Amino acid sequence: MFAFIVKRVMWFIPTILAIALVTFILMNLTPGSPFQPAGANNLREDIIKQIEKNYGLDKPLPVRFVIYLGKAVRGDFGESYTRRPQQVNDIIRRGFPVSLQLGAMALVLASVGGILLGVLAAVNQNGWLDYFSATLAILFYSVPSFVLGILLLLLFVIWIPDWTGWRFFPLSGWESPRAWVLPTIALGAGPLAQLARYTRSSMIDVIRSDYVRTARAKGLAEQKVVLKHVLKNALIPVITLIGPLFAALGTGSFFVEQVFGIPGIGKFFVVSMSSKDQPMIMAVVLLYGTFLAAMNLVVDILYGVIDPRIRMSIRGE
Repeated sequence: MFAFIVKRVMWFIPTILAIALVTFILMNLTPGSPFQPAGANNLREDIIKQIEKNYGLDKPLPVRFVIYLGKAVRGDFGESYTRRPQQVNDIIRRGFPVSLQLGAMALVLASVGGILLGVLAAVNQNGWLDYFSATLAILFYSVPSFVLGILLLLLFVIWIPDWTGWRFFPLSGWESPRAWVLPTIALGAGPLAQLARYTRSSMIDVIRSDYVRTARAKGLAEQKVVLKHVLKNALIPVITLIGPLFAALGTGSFFVEQVFGIPGIGKFFVVSMSSKDQPMIMAVVLLYGTFLAAMNLVVDILYGVIDPRIRMSIRGE
């Protein structure tokens, strides 16, 4: 297992390099200058070229990429073009913990709620719990997170307070636990539906397995059969989803953060994309790529913990 982990960690380097290279090339292929907003004519061409020279943007692409990698390895992502003189590191240091907290809470909601709904639907197949779970999953999966966020704001911040005169949830912000509830629901509803569907499907496949029928034939209680024999094996494909979901949710939902006015990294990334703020875009993409690679490694390790057969295949037995 240790050799497997080391081998996977070594793959981080070419993976992150490939992500950095592709993002860097795409950023430089897009037309326009980050120092000249689209449609604006407030700077002359010679002034723009002088500013770009000051930032080293006049150098050949390979030279700029090597310089960027050298600084990135040291943790220096440079100065934001659109928020001068703020450093990208400082912006990420302020926004990323908020996005990570939102993503972690959404993942907990999605994991607990999705697995619970999936298990209840599978053990009550074709019952009312199964139909309720399927309806809820379709509803959550069909509605985009930012649309659900707007609906939650309308319902719990505007309509219900107007009827009752009592407001519990704030309109925006991130200062109190009450402000965390609606964004967490909006962000976690879609993954919850996805996990519920996968858990139900995986549970039903395992329930129909021969060893489960054998366990029931031996007279084991249904609860013990579900918890010991079915659930443990059914969770293996579900864990495959949780790792990438955590990486996606952990970097925050850009639209959910915009809807609820959350001071996470999402709003900075959205503005950076429209203004071609290359240092900010590169830093966020690399952060996401590293996070995704780390979560995939965690998933592989959890595979070995849950299923002994995977541990044996890793050891070559």
